[in-house]
Amino acid sequence: MPQLESTRIHGLEITQTEHRFELIELDRFRYTTPKQIQAFVDHLKGIERHLRLLKGTEGMLTGGTMPEYLMRRTGGVVGLLGRLLEDGAQEAVESGKELIDESLLDEIVLRRDEPAQPPDEPLIPADPLTVGKKTRQAKRPRNTVFDDSGPAARAGA
Repeated sequence: MPQLESTRIHGLEITQTEHRFELIELDRFRYTTPKQIQAFVDHLKGIERHLRLLKGTEGMLTGGTMPEYLMRRTGGVVGLLGRLLEDGAQEAVESGKELIDESLLDEIVLRRDEPAQPPDEPLIPADPLTVGKKTRQAKRPRNTVFDDSGPAARAGA
C-alpha cells in the first residue's frame, strides 16, 4: 500500500516526536528594518520579564547595545538566543553577579554539533534532501538465554 502524503515532512519520515506535537518552523529574527528590530526587542522584553535575578533591571536585555550584541552573537536564531540567555542566567546566579550583561555573556561559548563551525556563528541546517542516511549500528548477537531451541532444550527432548 502506498504511503500517504501526510506521513512525510520535508521528504523525511515523521518521527515519534513529530507525531505527538505540531511542528512550527520559526525563522530567525532579522535586524534591518524598524519593524524587525522592534519584533526582536519585544521578544527580549518578554524574556526579560521572566528572568528572576536579584540585580536584574528593566532594560537589562533591551537597553543600550545589548539587542545588537545578542543579535550578533545568535544571528537572531531563537534557540541560540534562548541557550545563551539560559546559560548566562545560570552563570549570573552561580557567580553571585545576579545580572546579565555583555561581559558575563562574553564568557559563554555557544557550542554546536559541527566542530568546524566557529562557536558563535549560527548553524544553518542542511537541506533534508541532501543529507545522507544514518549509518546502521552493528547488529547485536541474538540473545539465547531463553532460547528453547538451543542445545539444552534439545538435550531434554
